[in-house]
Amino acid sequence: MKTFFENIFLTFIWITLTMRLNAENFIFGFIVSYFILWFVQRNNKEVRYFRIIPKTTGFFLLFIKEVIIGSLKIGYDIITPKHYMNPGIIAVPLDAKTDLEITLLANSITLTPGTTSLAVSKDKCILYVYNVYIDKNDKQKSIDAIKNGLEKKLLEALR
Repeated sequence: MKTFFENIFLTFIWITLTMRLNAENFIFGFIVSYFILWFVQRNNKEVRYFRIIPKTTGFFLLFIKEVIIGSLKIGYDIITPKHYMNPGIIAVPLDAKTDLEITLLANSITLTPGTTSLAVSKDKCILYVYNVYIDKNDKQKSIDAIKNGLEKKLLEALR
C-alpha cells in the first residue's frame, strides 16, 4: 500500500510540474511514476505492488472483453429471426474462498450480459449461475469458461 501512495504522490508532483490537471495528464503521470518506482525497487521481491497492477489490468481487460462478447451475442440473437439461446443453470465449483473473492466473482458474472449469479452454496464451494447460452451437449464448457476465465484472472489479481 505504501508503494501505491508513493505512486500517487509522484503523480501529483508530475501534475504540479506540468500545471495541467486533466485525466490524460494524470494517467500519463501515474504510468511514468509506476515505471520509475518499479525501476528503483526492481530488486526488492517483497513489493507486491508491481505484480498486482499488471494482473488487475489483465482481469479488467478480460472482463471488458467478456462484456463486449456477451453484448454482441445477445444483440445478434435479438436481431436475427432464429434464436440461439439455450438457457439453464450451472453449478460452478469455486476456487475462491473468501467472501471478497466470491462477491467480486459473482458480481463480475452478473455484469456480463447473458449470465447471472443466483446463489452460493452454504459451504461456499459452489456458485449457481444462470447462463443464457449453455452448450446443449456439454455443460462443462460453460463451467470451464467461468473457471478458466473470470475466476482464474480474479484470483491471480487478489492473491
